[in-house]
Amino acid sequence: MSTTSPRASTSHTSSAARPVGPTRPTGPVSPVDAVRLPDPYPCYAQLVAERPFAHDEALGAWVAADAAAVRAVLGSDALRVRPVAEPVPAGIVGTPAGEVFGDLVRMTDGPVAARLKAVVAEALGRADTAHAARLAARHTREVLAAGGEVPYEELMFGVPARVVAELAGLTEGAGREAARAIGDFVQCIPASATPAQQRAAATAAARLRELIAPPLDAARAGRSAPAGGGPASGLLAELVGAADRHSWPHLAPLLSNAVGFLSQTYDATAGLIGNTLVALARGAAAPDTPGAVEALVREVVRYDAPIQNTRRFAAGSFVHAGREVEPGQQVLVVLAAANRDPAVNPDPDVLSPGRVNPAVFTFGAAAHRCPGEELAVALAGAVVTELRTAGLTTTATPAYRPLANARIPLL
Repeated sequence: MSTTSPRASTSHTSSAARPVGPTRPTGPVSPVDAVRLPDPYPCYAQLVAERPFAHDEALGAWVAADAAAVRAVLGSDALRVRPVAEPVPAGIVGTPAGEVFGDLVRMTDGPVAARLKAVVAEALGRADTAHAARLAARHTREVLAAGGEVPYEELMFGVPARVVAELAGLTEGAGREAARAIGDFVQCIPASATPAQQRAAATAAARLRELIAPPLDAARAGRSAPAGGGPASGLLAELVGAADRHSWPHLAPLLSNAVGFLSQTYDATAGLIGNTLVALARGAAAPDTPGAVEALVREVVRYDAPIQNTRRFAAGSFVHAGREVEPGQQVLVVLAAANRDPAVNPDPDVLSPGRVNPAVFTFGAAAHRCPGEELAVALAGAVVTELRTAGLTTTATPAYRPLANARIPLL
């Protein structure tokens, strides 16, 4: 567990009030280390102002920080989501985790991946987010009804995963198992994954495929799923329908990306729920309508991004602002810094729900823009609403998980 000092510079009295001036970093702070600081944003502001696109010798990578650099990097065909020589992490090659990883549209590039991405994006775009929000609200109430200390961990991670599992046609028992397994699977994604985590991910991936295959088969057949799965409807039916409309013939990648529905929900939605609760604890105006809750959550996506950075790897030469990234080099893309670039978002350090046409990079851009944004916002809004209805609050000065790219408070 990470331990950090309280954030002393962020309290404000309304959602349109500027946080009490954050101080500039007293020394160099790595943008990777910044993710788990009480307040990473002075570090990011310094990058945007002084080093918007520069090579960081300590990281051994280029760093794209301002909006112009982040847009250019995310939109470049020369930069890939995985190293050219290692499309799948070496520790999971040949395992079920490696097979799933290698099919995920968020982890692959090229024309075949683009075709599959269109299928996945269309399926998620047709998801019933209102129904998902109702499910999240029900699951939240059930968790809170157990009494005792508020289980924020279950509310942030378990509830969204169980909702997506239910949307995928899994019964409650199978959905709970899938929610637990996805926590093990996502541990193989970071470069820091240990051999033990990779082994656990392989076991989890195999079980997730076993759980999801029956409702996926049922969706393809247009019938109810056999034992272990729910009705042949929801996300998997949308996935199968989109595959038919795009003439996508291969089943295995569909199954992998059905697992991907769960993995994409995991850290990002947990961080969005947690960071919205922290924003409320720090004085954001309490939303009193569903629309106001949604506006707050969408602004938190920008203001305190659950996913703070991502990486790209050069397959060819990339030039921005007169500086060249050579093949084989990598770029750290600081999405959270670009979100607060004053060149694209006026008064970027103001938490202002209802901003008009904000520039938001949290869910990526271009070919790898995450298609799950609407679902994540709906799930986070529902959980936050139920917690507020129950009169539950959290700390304004949490510690953060020791992660390299996801900003998730320990509540």
